[in-house]
Amino acid sequence: MFICSIRIWKRGILWVVKTKLFSIGVVSSEELIRLGSKEAFYQLKEKYPNVCLVHLYALQGAIDNIDYDKLSDEVKLDLKQFSDSLKEK
Repeated sequence: MFICSIRIWKRGILWVVKTKLFSIGVVSSEELIRLGSKEAFYQLKEKYPNVCLVHLYALQGAIDNIDYDKLSDEVKLDLKQFSDSLKEK
């Protein structure tokens, strides 16, 4: 069951993110947690180049079971730096 997707839903992108996650083989909360937000985002970015930083925030928020707008500034900065590093490749 995709329990943590409830947090993604709160921001109205559940269907889009969940469908994309399924397409890369992430079909459960446990799988997303095991993979981690950065690796899941990397795989999404490879398949869907237009995914943006908000997707990464939503993935981390889902893993942490909080709304992504409640992520700490430190976490947001780390995720932004990761996302920016993918643009450099």
